Parts: sequence; C-alpha cells; structure tokens
Amino acid sequence: MGLLDKIKKSIKKSSSASADAKALADKKVAEDKGRKKEAEQATKVSDDKKLSMKELYESKKVGKAKKTGDGKKSEKKKRKYGNAYRILVKPLVTEKATNLGSQNKYVFAVSAKSNKIEIVKAINEVYGIKPIAVNIIKMQGKKTRYGKVTGRTKDWKKAVITLPEGETIKVYEGV
Repeated sequence: MGLLDKIKKSIKKSSSASADAKALADKKVAEDKGRKKEAEQATKVSDDKKLSMKELYESKKVGKAKKTGDGKKSEKKKRKYGNAYRILVKPLVTEKATNLGSQNKYVFAVSAKSNKIEIVKAINEVYGIKPIAVNIIKMQGKKTRYGKVTGRTKDWKKAVITLPEGETIKVYEGV
C-alpha cells in the first residue's frame, strides 16, 4: 500500500468521524429540546395554580411530590435537627457537671466555631427547651507526649447551659 492510499484512508476516516460527531451533536440538541418540553410541562399545574420556583425545585429534588386525597401536594418531612448536632458535639459527663445539674445547668462540648446564639438554637431544636442563659468557655488543648514525640490536643469550647425551672434534659442516663 502506497503513501497516497494511506493518506486517502485517513481523510475518509476523519470525514466519517466528523459526520459521527455531527450526528451526536444533533442528538444532544434534540434531547435538550425534549428536556425543555418536560420542564415546561412540569411548570404547568392543573386548576390554574402556579408553583413558586422553590416548590418546583423541591418537587424535582424530592422526586415529584405525591398528591394527597384533597388535591394538594404533600411535602416530604424535612430533617428535624439540621446542623444542631454539628454544634453540640457531646454532653460532658464529669463530677462537676453532674453537680451543676442540681442547679439546672448542663454542660456540653460544642463546636469551636459556634457562638451563643447558635448554641441556643441547637438546644431548642434538639431538646425543645429554650435556655435562659448560655456561658461559653474556651478550653486550651493539653500537651501530650508519646515517647520522644510531643504534641497537643485540639482547643475546644465548653458551654454551660442554664434551663428554666422545671425543665430538665436526660443527659446522664445509663451513667
């Protein structure tokens, strides 16, 4: 096979490849048009009701909310706690913390980036009780040593939460 024959074959392959690419591009355009039609149909609602953009986004995200018997769309239950468990790391179970329990004060290790307002919201969200006061203490990490290697534990925050009279949190179960 000569050099010219090889060049002709490569030209034929490239032209057929470009034809294939054009066909794929045409298919993608057709699919995009189909998606636009589906989106338009999704925005149309019976009985001349229009959905807000937020409702439309949520219905697509959840997988199209189901209609209940009365014709209204039911919403899926949202997560109850949100970021509350990122703020409240753990309750501290120490001798001093249990003694504070008699004064209706509870101690929690909280996120190092949290503030008093976020902690109040998290306690209210998780336990359903609005605290009277929140005191925050920044704790320094301790120095540690393993053989010759020295290091430190992380700095962290401690929150002392004062609840109203008559309200309690069951933190010390099983201790």
